[in-house]
Amino acid sequence: MKKKQLDQSLSSRLAGLYKYMEEAYDGVARQLSFSCQGCPDNCCDSFFLHHTYIEWAYLWEGLNLFAEEKRLEVVARAAGYVKQSEADFARGERPQILCPLNEEGRCILYSHRMMICRMHGVPSSFMRPDGKGMEFPGCFRCQGLVADVEETPRVDRTRLYLELAALESEFLDHRRHVLPKVKKTLAQMIVFGPPQVPVMCGSD
Repeated sequence: MKKKQLDQSLSSRLAGLYKYMEEAYDGVARQLSFSCQGCPDNCCDSFFLHHTYIEWAYLWEGLNLFAEEKRLEVVARAAGYVKQSEADFARGERPQILCPLNEEGRCILYSHRMMICRMHGVPSSFMRPDGKGMEFPGCFRCQGLVADVEETPRVDRTRLYLELAALESEFLDHRRHVLPKVKKTLAQMIVFGPPQVPVMCGSD
């Protein structure tokens, strides 16, 4: 196995895609007069799974900006999250545990947060490769805002997913189809360390 690290070019391009996501999100949020301000819920305790090596590597790029003591503190919290979530699943319950990167209600690695953390909230849609359209209603607060809206504005995630998939493929040297699928919580990505991929015969 070999650790995969982002080069500066891919890191910058992923950051650019994240910026575009935020702009698309903010545009829909403005149309709906939607804000997280004063929300009684906290989506940072929602159970999300993440599916790309490149986001995993970008997360660790951010974690490595912390001093070692702080990073170890985050890893310890993440280990607690993983242990608690496994116990919850064993009881047949869906975990609802605060993200290990949340301190005093705020993300301490906001610039390197995952795609779903950036997109969750407002309504969105995307077109699957098989041509089937999918729609997401948004968080409970946003659903209340659009309940009586005839034409709900949405973020179209199709282009965002396609661009993320292209970056993922490039990051994995176009071997995405033969590598193990990623299906991990953010806490698992922290506990397991930076992503590693099998070394192919003939590679360095």
